[in-house]
Amino acid sequence: MAKKPEDSERPGRIKQLRMIAKIIKEANPKGMPIVYASALGTLALCVVVGLVTGWFWYLLFIGIMLALTVGLVVFGQLAQRAQYSMLHGQVGAAAAILQGMRGNWEVTPAVAVTRDQDIVHRVVGYPGIILVSEGPGSRVQKMLVAEKKRVQRVALDVPVYDVQSGDGDGQIPLAKLQRHLMKLPRNLKKPALYEINNRLKALPQTLPMPKGPLPRGAKMPRPKMR
Repeated sequence: MAKKPEDSERPGRIKQLRMIAKIIKEANPKGMPIVYASALGTLALCVVVGLVTGWFWYLLFIGIMLALTVGLVVFGQLAQRAQYSMLHGQVGAAAAILQGMRGNWEVTPAVAVTRDQDIVHRVVGYPGIILVSEGPGSRVQKMLVAEKKRVQRVALDVPVYDVQSGDGDGQIPLAKLQRHLMKLPRNLKKPALYEINNRLKALPQTLPMPKGPLPRGAKMPRPKMR
């Protein structure tokens, strides 16, 4: 069976790790030394315990496994922090973070946008409908209220939450956005998710054009999603 073109162009696992390591190094020059130190420290601890107890070879094997596990965990945490630092301040950053959530979360980016590039994203999950904004709190609050009224036309008895992402007072930083949504109560069951998604798709979506004339042949910019 012939490989698909997109499969052949997809980078291998080793190449992906190198790319992520490069991103970590750019965001934090001490990042990769911390990964190596955590792995080697775990291995050294197991070796010392093995020498003292006489179970050297057994604990050496266990130490190698633990060192790899600890190194990968630290690597993943630093990669996530590097992602947050790269996305910070970019338009559509919250949508990129939301689309990286695991589980039954349906993310619709930019259901409402203003000329000042304030944005509201819509998320459907077990808690219900969550509206997540990007922009100064003084401006996005009106957007959230308007979008909440629009959504409630079809939401009926489904709970609708509004969350402001950002660094201002009362806003949720990008690094805590996923965790904040995960802590919301589970109000819906799986069949209800499909039903509410179908209702929401029927809502018309009208986005304003950005300030100033668009260059000839230009398209509306879309936030980068993961």
